Amino acid sequence: MKNITRHNGKLVILKRLKNSTMGNPKFLCAVLDKARNGFTFETATNSGQAYSIENYSNKNVIVEIGTFRNKATLHTIKELGV
Repeated sequence: MKNITRHNGKLVILKRLKNSTMGNPKFLCAVLDKARNGFTFETATNSGQAYSIENYSNKNVIVEIGTFRNKATLHTIKELGV
């Protein structure tokens, strides 16, 4: 994974994408700042993060997004403390 950047904001799940050929889920998400500007990304194919991403929906998070095969892809996610 290349060009990893870190972003803070509210995680919004935009769309559930087609499952991988192995049957694992995949999501299109965005992280929005207070001004509702943000970055969109996908969960990685066959990644365990896709199973837990719904637990972070509408919560404040720190995400690291990288480029994998010319797509913005989730690298790490962590919930911000209240």
